[in-house]
Amino acid sequence: MIERYHAFHTGDLWTDSEPLQLESGETLSPLELAYNTWGELNASADNAIIVAHGLTANSDISEWWGGLLGEGRALDPTRNFIVCINSLASPYGSTSPLTYAREGRSPREFPAVTIRDTVHAHKRLIDALGISRVQSVVGVSLGGHMALEWAIMYPELVGSIVTIGSTPKHLPWCIGISATQRAAITSDPAWQEGEYGEQPRRGLALARQFAMISYRSSASFTERFGRRRSDEEEPRFEVERYLDYQGHKLVDRFDANCYIEMTRLMDTHDIGRDRGDYREVLSRIRQPVLVLSVSSDVLYPAPEQLELVRSITEADYGVIRSSAGHDGFLIEHEQLVELLTPFIHRSVAEGRPPAVSWAG
Repeated sequence: MIERYHAFHTGDLWTDSEPLQLESGETLSPLELAYNTWGELNASADNAIIVAHGLTANSDISEWWGGLLGEGRALDPTRNFIVCINSLASPYGSTSPLTYAREGRSPREFPAVTIRDTVHAHKRLIDALGISRVQSVVGVSLGGHMALEWAIMYPELVGSIVTIGSTPKHLPWCIGISATQRAAITSDPAWQEGEYGEQPRRGLALARQFAMISYRSSASFTERFGRRRSDEEEPRFEVERYLDYQGHKLVDRFDANCYIEMTRLMDTHDIGRDRGDYREVLSRIRQPVLVLSVSSDVLYPAPEQLELVRSITEADYGVIRSSAGHDGFLIEHEQLVELLTPFIHRSVAEGRPPAVSWAG
């Protein structure tokens, strides 16, 4: 069933009454997935490109990656059928703690979901849309983790993948950052007051402020703010005002319980989990892979992307030159167009046969 959905984000909504079996053994029912598409599916149903979004983004690429969308660009709707699906646990339309609250259930009863659960769910929608072949999966940050899982879980479907600012697994550094953000939310009295209490605005804002430090770099903060202070009655450093602004802005467009579950979902990322050594698992990927790093990324540093390049059989590597840190992939659109477009168009033109299937 397709209908318009209005929550934090407007997009198409697909509903499947068949429960989704989760890795934990629990189920989600009904399964709802918000998504956006651009372009048309061709007669062979084999010109699809999936874009997988980051932690707090939605399925409307035009809102956060518009510079890459358009004729002649990497995401060209005149050539391809471009699909972006909202992640499970996100507040932008897919099944999440907000869904439970809407149905009168406690949002804190929402079961733990993983990267693989989300990819399984998205595959159902891809099938419902009639797509027979995905020419490429392009993933940024969290979406890059999903792109890797697409290549492993559905090798017969996916022709190539692109990972941007992603890694083979979530390392303790990233898990620690996620845990600190969750602690900021759960320590807010508004969150502690009850399952249906007010949005813990202060806790969620603090979580976002801490995240923003890891998304940027020391150089970017120095370039942008220096040691300047505001002209307020009680002057503060400009960087403090910026972090306050970013925190409050997220509170107006995101949900705290969803933020908790989304960060937990990211922490589940481990290509080798229940499969074996992650390097061996990566070596079984037979699709062409483009791995992109941001030169100043402190959240997912370049050496972690190089682990992917060393292990994957057919991997190209590129660097986005930016002082902006991890968020460089949201800023350096011209570089991304130059790096992505030849790879995606070449993958499309070559029309590669399905990759060798692998059970694992």
